This record gives sequence, C-alpha cells and structure tokens, in this order.
Amino acid sequence: MTATQLSSDRVRTPVPMVKRPSGQGPAGRHLNLILGVIGMIVVLGAWQICAATKIVDPNFSSSPAGAFTALVDAVRTGSLWDPLGSTLSIVALGMAISIVVGIPAGLLIGRSRIFYGLTDPIISIMYSVPYVVFLPMLIFWFGIGSNARLVIVVWSALFPLLINVIAGARNLDQAHIQVSRVFCASRMMTLRSVAFPATLPYILAGIRQAVGRALIGAIVAELFMGSAGLGYQVQLQTSNFEMDDAMASIAVIAVVAIVLTRGVGYLERRFTFWSGTD
Repeated sequence: MTATQLSSDRVRTPVPMVKRPSGQGPAGRHLNLILGVIGMIVVLGAWQICAATKIVDPNFSSSPAGAFTALVDAVRTGSLWDPLGSTLSIVALGMAISIVVGIPAGLLIGRSRIFYGLTDPIISIMYSVPYVVFLPMLIFWFGIGSNARLVIVVWSALFPLLINVIAGARNLDQAHIQVSRVFCASRMMTLRSVAFPATLPYILAGIRQAVGRALIGAIVAELFMGSAGLGYQVQLQTSNFEMDDAMASIAVIAVVAIVLTRGVGYLERRFTFWSGTD
C-alpha cells in the first residue's frame, strides 16, 4: 500500500456546500420582516375599523389609537416605569437563580447515569404539569408577596433550562470525553472545561426558552397574587374598564417579551456560531 493510499483513508471527502433554502438569506429575512409589518398593519387596521364602527362593544374593547394614546400618557406621566421595573426585577432574579442552579445541575445529571435515572421522572412531571394548578398551595406556603412570585418564576424558567442542559450533556461527543481521559482530567475539570463549552448551544437555547417562560410566570403570578407589576396593572385596569390602558400595558409586555427573546437569540448566535445551528 502506498503512502498516498494510507493518507487517502484519513482525509475526509469534502462536504459539498449546502444551498440555503429559499427565504433563509438576508433578502429572505428582509422579506419576512416586510411581510410581518404588513400583517401587523392589516390586523391593527381591521381592529381600528371594528372599534370605530362599534362592531365590537367599546365598553369592553379598546382600539389601536386609544391604546397608543394611553401608552404615550403612561410614559409621559411615569406611571409605566414602576410596574415595568417590578416585573423585570422579578424576572431577572428568577432567571439568575435558574441559571445558577440549572446549568451545574443539568451537567451533573446529564453526565451521571444514576442521577439521570433518579431525576428524569421528577423533572418530566414538574415540567409537564402546569404550575397554575399549584397556585393555591403556593399561596398557603409563601403568601401573596414577592416570595410566591419568585417561586413561580423560578419554577417556570428552571425546567426548560434543565432539560436542555441535560440533553446537551448526554449528547456530548465521545471524542471529547476520550481526550479528557487521556489527559487524566478529573470529573470536575471535565464538566467545567469539556462539557460546559460543548453544551453551550444547548444552554443558550434553554436560556432563550426559559426567559419567555419566566416572563409568563411573572405575569401569571402578578395576575393572581401580585400587588405590583405589569400583570397586576392589567388586572386592575381591566377591572376598572380602562381598556385602552390595559391594552397599552399588554403591548409593553409584548415588547418586553420580544426584546428578551431576541436578545438571548443574538447571544446564542454570537457565542455558538461554531456549532452550525441557526
């Protein structure tokens, strides 16, 4: 066997470049943005027409123009900032706790067959059962203050993050593990220096899901047991038939959700470009 034949066995066949599907390039992204804006304009226009012609009862509905005016007034008078700050602070604290607990726990569970067998049914149950059914018990245990809201936010955010980190740790490339064994790395060093970087795409994908669920948990908690925050403000304004103000608050919640998920999505693309995920 010649040297050429030996080397040819170790050289991978070049992978042909995959042609991007239609709509995935920059032009496609701009087209999607334009179509999305047109769709929003159509929906808001139909809503405004229904409100102006009183097809819908004005006492129980709002209009885009009324909601926009209420939003401008809330910004001008400063009545928006306290509820927004309360919701963002509880989401930030809940996400910090979920990240600190979820990432190390997920790596440990994913790399240990015993821990995985012990915790997988519990994690599946806690993720699948809606936390709303536990609200009465949480009120008995933690009251209706900020502690109960924080528990719900952590409950909402922790399990999607945990499931993603466990999946990343379990799908770790065996070549990475073999290299760490060759260098006699300890289990802790393997988790910190091999498993953590290799599972970063799963971790950031889990954080992106967790941020959205944390915001939902915060709003639900404020609706049912809060005395502050955007969810409480929507509940209060709806009870007082201030529909324009309520829709303005809902619009703020939507903007916060988009900013949070897009922000984490940007970090995901920025730090995991090497993974080839889109």
